Amino acid sequence: MTRVVVPVRYPLTRHSRRTLAEAIRVADQRDATLTVLHVNLYHRGRDVTRAQLKRAVESAFEGLSRTRYVVREGFLVEETILEEVAAERADVVVIGHKQVGRWRRMFRALTANPDIERFLREQLDAEVLTVES
Repeated sequence: MTRVVVPVRYPLTRHSRRTLAEAIRVADQRDATLTVLHVNLYHRGRDVTRAQLKRAVESAFEGLSRTRYVVREGFLVEETILEEVAAERADVVVIGHKQVGRWRRMFRALTANPDIERFLREQLDAEVLTVES
């Protein structure tokens, strides 16, 4: 079965809602499971629970099926997302346009070529879909 992962902020921002709506559309279109991911940053000291994330998403979007809610702890959002994508063996990652810039900066620090889509395709075998704001 196809797996779609979508990282979101909590509380859901306008951009997170738009990204989530696209991820839901993609999951429905591909008859896929959907993983909604939020990262609690260690240095921020504010922990969101899985139940809070689930309530927020389900109040914004009705009728979600085959949806998993995951909250991970991490120092870097992008690194934690990559770890979850690998652990899930995701086929598709849906990210907001705002996240792309942060991912590029991180990749620039790690590699000479900050081509996120190519890296994810080659290393994790995942397709990256970017949602414009």
